Amino acid sequence: MLDKIESVNSAVNGVVWGIPMLVLIIGTGIYMTVRTRFFQITRAKHVTLHTIGGIFKKGNTVKAAQEKTSISQFQALCTALAATIGVGNIAGVAAAIAAGGPGAIFWMWLSAFFGMMTNYSENVLGIYYRRKNSRDEWCGGAMYYLRDGLGSKRGCAVPGKILAMLFSVFCVLASFGIGNMSQINTISGNITSVFAVPALDRDILIGAAVINLYELVVGIILMLLAGLVIVGGIKRIAQVTEKFVPFMACAYILGALIVFIANIGKAGEVFGAIFSFAFGLRAVGGAAIGLAVKSAVTWGFKRGVFSNEAGLGSSVMVHSASNVIEPVRQGMWGIFEVFADTIVVCTLTAFSILSTGLIDLHTGKMISANKETALVSEAFGSVFNIGSLNIGGAFIAVAILLFAFSTVLGWSYYGTKAWEFLFGTRSTIIYKVIFVVFIVFGATMSLDLAWDISDTFNGLMALPNLIGVLALSGTVVKITANYISRTFRGSREAPMLSAFEDIQEEQAQKLENGRG
Repeated sequence: MLDKIESVNSAVNGVVWGIPMLVLIIGTGIYMTVRTRFFQITRAKHVTLHTIGGIFKKGNTVKAAQEKTSISQFQALCTALAATIGVGNIAGVAAAIAAGGPGAIFWMWLSAFFGMMTNYSENVLGIYYRRKNSRDEWCGGAMYYLRDGLGSKRGCAVPGKILAMLFSVFCVLASFGIGNMSQINTISGNITSVFAVPALDRDILIGAAVINLYELVVGIILMLLAGLVIVGGIKRIAQVTEKFVPFMACAYILGALIVFIANIGKAGEVFGAIFSFAFGLRAVGGAAIGLAVKSAVTWGFKRGVFSNEAGLGSSVMVHSASNVIEPVRQGMWGIFEVFADTIVVCTLTAFSILSTGLIDLHTGKMISANKETALVSEAFGSVFNIGSLNIGGAFIAVAILLFAFSTVLGWSYYGTKAWEFLFGTRSTIIYKVIFVVFIVFGATMSLDLAWDISDTFNGLMALPNLIGVLALSGTVVKITANYISRTFRGSREAPMLSAFEDIQEEQAQKLENGRG
């Protein structure tokens, strides 16, 4: 039975994460980039000033949550980054290089460049079609712009509702795997292997199950820590990620920069290999060139999408909870989110691997026998290790702990909002309790098939979401043009803030009072 399930899932996964889906995801990014006239380039200075640059402005609204039930723009970013900056930034990059060669990094960059505008579009639509629930909290996401945006088009009411429900179901199911158990299992495996405690490393019998005591202890601790945050809702998650994510990201970036500086002399060789392998310039023969380029493109795009999640419609749920008034302002945070995740963090990981002699930069072949996280540990170890002290391995183990745990916090919110859409606001406590309990299962069980299935559901989220983004691309263009006209040309036209008249009036009044 399990073999049959695995076979069916493998076939579905091959379609979900196959070339056609990757083309659809990247194609949507290209389409939105062209339709918004390369907004991520032409308005790069404006984006910077009103995202990360706005944090340092005196009296800014970026870090201030102006309503008790909403979170600040910066908190929304940190919670979104908590979910997107994860194991994929370490293991995913290593896997891309191992399977697709150094050239995969170039195509990862390209997927991020266009993915910026996919993420931008999702956030714009998320803010424009969001509503408030019975607790006066903002609720937005792909399910809302599918139901209320796509559903408002002629003949699309029923398809819009069906796609919204499918997206929510896929999101809930994916949250338990990709957003919970797989992350926790990775944490547990790294902690128990790197920080050995012989007294705890033994098997015990619980009912009919044989469980490792050390893994059980780790699972219970993580369950308690996560439970304290998750049950408190978006405000508590945002308060934790606001402090947790900047520290986490900066610590890893600092470590990677030390590796970068230590190997700065190889920068030209590394980047030369990335560009030459991306186009098969070092392959011999026409067939070899074609295979090399195909492998680099496939793995670069695939791991790029896995890393920043642009096109999946996940992070828009937390961005929609922001106190922002202008949809475009939160859209700009989506651009920065993809930039920080892929262009910054993934690039530093890639350089660490490629500059430390673990890959032959002339042939693209692996020299190291290690894979994924172990490969990155070896790269960091080449700089940090002192004698027999495995400082590099410990550093990566801690990084994975922080990255993966933050992903659990972010995805718990995604799953909560999808559950709320399906079953109502009051029932969300049921989801939160189940989600927290599953953390122990993730730490103690070998669930390879479960990871594969949840990976499939994660990909299935993209299909209804991208249908919504493409169908409502005209709305994104109109909102963007409206914002540009008012901001850069001094137009007095009415702002486009919400699809709903009552919310439009309320937000317009706030904007007029200088709260936008």
